Amino acid sequence: MSDEKNDELVTVYVDDRAVQVPPGTNMIEAAARAGVEVPHYCYHPKLSVVGNCRMCMVELGMPEKDRATGQPVLDDAGNQKTMWLPKPAIACATKAMPGLRIRTDSDLARSCQQGVMEFLLVNHPLDCPICDQAGECRLQEFATDYGRGYSRFVEEKNVKPKRTVLGPRVVLDDERCILCSRCIRFCQEVADDDVLGFIDRGSYTTLTCYPGKRLENNYSLNTVDICPVGALTSTDFRFKMRVWFLRETHSICTESSVGANTLVGAREGKIYRITPRRNDAVNDTWMADSGRELYKQVEAENRLALPSIEGQIAEDPARAVRAAADLLKGRDKTAFVGSGRCAVEEQYLFRKLAEQSGAVRVDLVSRIAEGDGLLISSDRNPNVRGALVTGLIDALPLSELAGLAAAIDRREVDTVVAYNEDLTEAGITADQLAKVSVVYLGTHANATSARARVVLPTLTVFEKNGSFINQQFRLQKFLQAVPGPAGAPGDLRTLAALLDALGAPAPAGLDDVWSDMSASIEPLSGLRFMKIPSEGLLLDVPSSLRALPYAEGETLHHRPAESGVAIA
Repeated sequence: MSDEKNDELVTVYVDDRAVQVPPGTNMIEAAARAGVEVPHYCYHPKLSVVGNCRMCMVELGMPEKDRATGQPVLDDAGNQKTMWLPKPAIACATKAMPGLRIRTDSDLARSCQQGVMEFLLVNHPLDCPICDQAGECRLQEFATDYGRGYSRFVEEKNVKPKRTVLGPRVVLDDERCILCSRCIRFCQEVADDDVLGFIDRGSYTTLTCYPGKRLENNYSLNTVDICPVGALTSTDFRFKMRVWFLRETHSICTESSVGANTLVGAREGKIYRITPRRNDAVNDTWMADSGRELYKQVEAENRLALPSIEGQIAEDPARAVRAAADLLKGRDKTAFVGSGRCAVEEQYLFRKLAEQSGAVRVDLVSRIAEGDGLLISSDRNPNVRGALVTGLIDALPLSELAGLAAAIDRREVDTVVAYNEDLTEAGITADQLAKVSVVYLGTHANATSARARVVLPTLTVFEKNGSFINQQFRLQKFLQAVPGPAGAPGDLRTLAALLDALGAPAPAGLDDVWSDMSASIEPLSGLRFMKIPSEGLLLDVPSSLRALPYAEGETLHHRPAESGVAIA
């Protein structure tokens, strides 16, 4: 609560524990601040309150006042008396006000929780051993913590539709649905795609798509994330891995400059899924479906694993580095093409490499497409701002390398070092490539790597540690989730080896790179990689950088931009 003024807070009581919260905070959140769990299903902090499930019922008390005078009624000890309501109330729809009290562990509250759990389990199938949600299912957890522990139901359970395809990425097992309506509200309120609804009544109520519609928007998998049971499942992840075997690693989505925070779930060096990680300043609790599939690039057929020289595999990476350095030594017509998909640390070393080589020009490739107004911006590079902050470039990049193409045609460039960019996709023709010697550093084979004299494999964002600077100029770090290919030593090691081969001092690792950057780059002054908080850090950058005409989409439309953050 560091950003909240104490005089703007109200005091409420949760199981006799005093807690200060902003006025209007619902009592589920207030209880959480007091370290008390109020069980709930339909409530979600980023969606509207509907009170469907009734799982969060608590006893509610208000400060007692004299009806005639309006003055507080005190007990014999001089303390304010509490007037307890005769019936329970739902905590999700109860807003904090001065003196409000709730009881979450009283006999009445426990009886309500047990009753609701019993009703929810009446028609629920006992298929936990084969349910994808097992291990992260709120129904399992709350049935254990707040249920009776036995069933009095002896009748036949209702049979509802199973394996219903709602869309290309989501499958519904309606027998497990507890009618919380989270998925319906998400589609209405966040994705702006009103496609889901309930039909029929009572025990026969069923979730379905409206006639003629499918759940196929690019945010459909968020409904799987927020489903508290195993009703909605991902077709990509379904039956592939038990969640308790997965090791989840903090990462950043590279689909655009929004920089959505993610969790990468992997086991034994293989990635199985990507899910959103909550960051209220960036992506709330959501991410786009398209960003979840980026992990498949790790095992793509065209993945580069070993370095090569003149088209021949070089078993020794050091030999390939020396061959690349030999192409750069003594040249005065070298051009460098960096990437907005590389990490801040890599862009910094790439800049030093360009300076050491006496590069005649340094370019970056821009990727601009229409943003969706949610979590995909128009800038489809995750780290163009990193290239500006580190000084790799001093102006916004273009999508076509027209200047480089013209320089090649004029014989002003005879060597090109390309980092994670296919030059042919940026306007360089095959004839122009044939006129220059190419050193290619990248993760996947392409037309440029096929024509390169030296190819040095690099790592994907899932195989290394690093950081990006997103469209808010928020510095965010990502961590290694899986090991890289055996023949790829890592981007920083490769760049440092190239610098060393050219006779320049080379940082030995991530910490050393950050020592250099914090000493030489003002917005990064005093920072270290390990000090970057999990929610990121807004950088104090020159106004000239913020004023550049970036092509951006909006962030989430229901959340205002932070103070001092430029969101076009």
